[in-house]
Amino acid sequence: MADSVILVTGGTGLVGSAIKHIIDTEPAGSRFGKRAGERWVFVSSQEGDLSDPAQTKKLFEKYKPTHVIHLAALVGGLFKNMKYKLTFLRDNMLINDNVLHSAHLTQTKKVISCLSTCVFPDKVTYPLDETKIHLGLPHESNFGYAHAKRMVDVQNHAYKDQFGSNFTSAIPTNVFGPNDNFELEGSHVIPGLIHKCYLAKKNSTPFVVSGTGKPLRQFIYSYDLAKLFIWQLREYDDVEPVILSVGEDEEVSIKEVADAIVQAMDFHGEYTFDTTRADGQFRKPASNKKLLSLMGGFEFTPFDKALKDTVKWFVENYNTARTGVKA
Repeated sequence: MADSVILVTGGTGLVGSAIKHIIDTEPAGSRFGKRAGERWVFVSSQEGDLSDPAQTKKLFEKYKPTHVIHLAALVGGLFKNMKYKLTFLRDNMLINDNVLHSAHLTQTKKVISCLSTCVFPDKVTYPLDETKIHLGLPHESNFGYAHAKRMVDVQNHAYKDQFGSNFTSAIPTNVFGPNDNFELEGSHVIPGLIHKCYLAKKNSTPFVVSGTGKPLRQFIYSYDLAKLFIWQLREYDDVEPVILSVGEDEEVSIKEVADAIVQAMDFHGEYTFDTTRADGQFRKPASNKKLLSLMGGFEFTPFDKALKDTVKWFVENYNTARTGVKA
């Protein structure tokens, strides 16, 4: 019998599949590789609806996890978040409450939940750091999702104070990589643009990017983020969250992202920006000082290489990727 059973919710999504890739491919003895006595279980919504308490409880009773990396969430891009505020708030609150409560009831040793930089206040001094989560209201465009994710931090502290639970959270910046959601409307910026550029090349139509291209973001490659989650699972036991990100000096503009996609896709058609579309927040740089001080440094994959690898994966796996297009 395994000494540790690590249950990964949202296990077939972008970050879950990246963690599986790292666990399966890292050499023995690596800081991030699979260890003796570990059993990793990656579950998707097919195995149970985590917004349902009974199904969540059943899942925990089935696998009896000693540790949980909780990635499952209802997610979407800027326009979906703006349109379905209550849905994003309610569904995510239900999912998070059920997972944490089931972990508590089954005496799970440790839970790491995945938050997002959108939990931070809209009006706040930059760079963002772990002490600023609750200093004001989140940006209006992420109202429902951000409040639901903030509540995880509140719940973690409450479980620790009342029961001594080892529940904590990670706050990644914008994640991208293989196995992302590449739907044109519901996805985040990089996968959405990759799919758009792919279709523009295939159909000899213009590649049109929504917005001005000026906003700045920190992007983290999913395989790098996977390693950071594995580190946090094994080596970090504080209730306070940790920002998992490249440095604030690694911000990239949306135009630079689009340029890099055009190059990686070898696209030579018309390429423009639709400045009538919303940009969202201009920038929200986050500090990774806490992470690096705790880890003792980490080598991130260069953005251009990570983007090229993602584009290559998408092109090679177009027929099975999550594109919202039925084959």
